[in-house]
Amino acid sequence: MGLGLDAAGRQLRVAGPARRGHRVLHENRSMTHASPPIRLLLVDDHPLVRDGLRARLGAVAGFEVVGEAGNADEALARVAELQPQLALMDVGMKNVNGIDLAARLLERDPALQVLMLSMYDNPEYVQRALQAGARGYVLKDSPASEIITAIEAVAGGGTFLSPAVTRRLFRNQAPRPVLSSRESQILSALARGLSSKQIAREMDVSVRTVEAHRQNIKRKLMLDGQAELIKYAVEHAGTRG
Repeated sequence: MGLGLDAAGRQLRVAGPARRGHRVLHENRSMTHASPPIRLLLVDDHPLVRDGLRARLGAVAGFEVVGEAGNADEALARVAELQPQLALMDVGMKNVNGIDLAARLLERDPALQVLMLSMYDNPEYVQRALQAGARGYVLKDSPASEIITAIEAVAGGGTFLSPAVTRRLFRNQAPRPVLSSRESQILSALARGLSSKQIAREMDVSVRTVEAHRQNIKRKLMLDGQAELIKYAVEHAGTRG
């Protein structure tokens, strides 16, 4: 604060440049009000998977990987010791079912948020995980950006399902589409591991006709590619009339 003169010659106090101490205090107050990081616990029985997750998620602003666990006992101990906000939990661990472990963790710490990480998009697994108290279900082959989005959604009090999981759930709950007799035969042949050429020979039709039926089956069942078609055929072998 300095001194100056007004038009009548009276002294006036003139504001000077902000002092360093005032600016630092303001900055420190801003930092104090910043949101705390999301504290993550990684639960997976494969060390390489945990290493990859730690490297990727630890580099994300606003995330803090506070610990890891490779089995049920370690997970229970780490949750009690570290009090993470969110546990990223593998479904298919060797000596423990991740869904059952999630239920045990939530029974001990109801405030914990659980996000399941799995290579399985089976609707039954998804429904069991949600019933156990998990707030989300994301596939291991999802891009890192999707896993990050899932963590942010669950940590923010919401839920998250991988798009591929949502599609499977929708197909599982939607009325089963009607396939023609020939389409059902081809689906059954695919479940037996036959190629289009083998199916064509067995049914005495052209390979082009078999391929056309396969495309129609995928369209009716809302399947994305050949891998999903084969998977569906195997899982539903003998269940279609």
